[in-house]
Amino acid sequence: MDGDREAAMVEDLIDARRSEPDFVQPERNMLESWLEFHRMTLLLKCEGLDDAQRKARPVGTSKLSLHGLVRHMAEVERNWFRRVLGAEDIGHIWADPGVEDSELIPLDGADWEADLTAWQSECDAARAAADGHSLDDTGTRRGQPCSLRWIYNHMIEEYARHNGHADLIRELVDGTVGW
Repeated sequence: MDGDREAAMVEDLIDARRSEPDFVQPERNMLESWLEFHRMTLLLKCEGLDDAQRKARPVGTSKLSLHGLVRHMAEVERNWFRRVLGAEDIGHIWADPGVEDSELIPLDGADWEADLTAWQSECDAARAAADGHSLDDTGTRRGQPCSLRWIYNHMIEEYARHNGHADLIRELVDGTVGW
């Protein structure tokens, strides 16, 4: 690969809205920074595509699409920060509790702008739910205490895993690669 093409590809990976967290910072800042990094990564994976591309399921054996991943992460944000940590008695946005990953299907009539707004609202609600809590504060999950520290770590893991899926989906949809 020539140097100019390689430099252009690296430039395509840079977005001022997303930066890797500093190597040394207090624990909570580190956890929040990594979570924000991964939230922005998912958004970036969805940008620049039309509705059909975001709904595409290019892996024949999978229900995953970029649009479906955004819906899934909205449900995940709601669950861990609002239901578990905040003890809110709220329902699901799209999911059917009796059907695993039901927020991923069907997407035929799904409205991207409405679903993106719902995900971003759940991210805002998650930030608000975490405010005022220490990392050692707990909510309850399946009858067991669950700390905010655990929730942050789980959310980073959840986003990282699904952002890996998003990388592959995006590459199959339009050839775009990047971290």
